[in-house]
Amino acid sequence: MSAVDCKYFIEGQGPPLLMVHGIGARHATWRGLVEHLKSDFQCISYDLRGHGQSPVPPTPYVLDDLVADAEALRERIGADKLHIIGHSLGGMIGPAYARAYPERVLSLGLLSTAAGRTPQDSAKVQAVISAMEERGIGEVLETLIGRWFTDDFVANRPEAIQARLRQVTDTPAEVFMNVFRIYAQTEMAPWLGEITAPSLVLTGELDGGCNPRLNRFIADTLANAELVILDGLKHAILLEAPERVANHVRDFLLRHY
Repeated sequence: MSAVDCKYFIEGQGPPLLMVHGIGARHATWRGLVEHLKSDFQCISYDLRGHGQSPVPPTPYVLDDLVADAEALRERIGADKLHIIGHSLGGMIGPAYARAYPERVLSLGLLSTAAGRTPQDSAKVQAVISAMEERGIGEVLETLIGRWFTDDFVANRPEAIQARLRQVTDTPAEVFMNVFRIYAQTEMAPWLGEITAPSLVLTGELDGGCNPRLNRFIADTLANAELVILDGLKHAILLEAPERVANHVRDFLLRHY
């Protein structure tokens, strides 16, 4: 499948920073982080194929298709090299891009993603997919909210929760299930060690699916990585605590300017 011209948005000036969102999300996921980074970086966020304002080509997609879209975007904006930061599935697209185009990558940010899954870890992810296939995406969303957000955030920010739910329900079901399968079936362990770009690995202490154990594995496997665990947070770190994430990301990027 050929690359898709994804809808993108640019804010700020400086070295280009490509921001890759996760399953059923949108470029707006990065809004809080952009506010902290746009004074020093050209922040380029975009909607993955099938999401938001981007084209919706027929499924199925594979990880290589999402990498091809990122490369097509780099060419469109005319960046010779860039920093890449990704959340969840985006944290798999970024490293896969760095593996395919190492000469284009200044640094990597892998946020709330997974590698080195045990059979038990993989079974848990597959169980979510099976539940959505059997009962429908909407019926499983409440379970996912509990995995993505802390209880305090759910209680205090209902509008943010509803906005995130709308992103999922507004994503075509076949696209959402397709990218969820990519996330579930991608195992970066065999090739992560090939990546030499400086990397920041960051996750929430309470993230069930992308937990500190898996992120320690990622940091240990990468050739040049540092690990940050944010206490008290689950999966939705960009929505719950963008300022905490931004502090670490900005420090890391400025050291690899």
